[in-house]
Amino acid sequence: MTVKMRNIGPKSAAWLRQVGLRSLEDIAAIGTVDAFMKVRRAGFKPGLNLLYALEGALLDCHWQEVPEARRSALVQAAEAATALLPPPRHRPAAAPVTTTHHDEGAAPAFALFDDDRQAGSEFHSGD
Repeated sequence: MTVKMRNIGPKSAAWLRQVGLRSLEDIAAIGTVDAFMKVRRAGFKPGLNLLYALEGALLDCHWQEVPEARRSALVQAAEAATALLPPPRHRPAAAPVTTTHHDEGAAPAFALFDDDRQAGSEFHSGD
C-alpha cells in the first residue's frame, strides 16, 4: 500500500498488495467481503479480524468499533461466499497431527569418524 490504511498491518497489507488491492479506493470499489474473499482465494488464510479491519478502514474507525450487527452481516456474507468456493485441487484433506516417540536405545549407533570403525574393517590404512 502506498498509504498506510487504518487497521491494516504489514502482513495484511502484503496480502492485499499481492491480490491487486493497493488503496482504500480499490477496496471500496469491490467491497469488504469481496476484498476478504480475494485474499482467501489467493491461498492466504485470513481471519475474521481482517474482515473487520477492512470494514473499519472503509468506515475510518478502529475495527473493534464496527457495530456488532454489521460484523454479523459481514461474517454471514463471508461464510456464504466461502461455501461457494470450489474444493482445493491436488491437496488431500488435512489429517490429524500425531506424535511419534522413539526409544533411543532401539536405534543403532552410528560411526561418524574413522576412529569409530571396527578393527577388522577392509579400509585399514598403512597396509
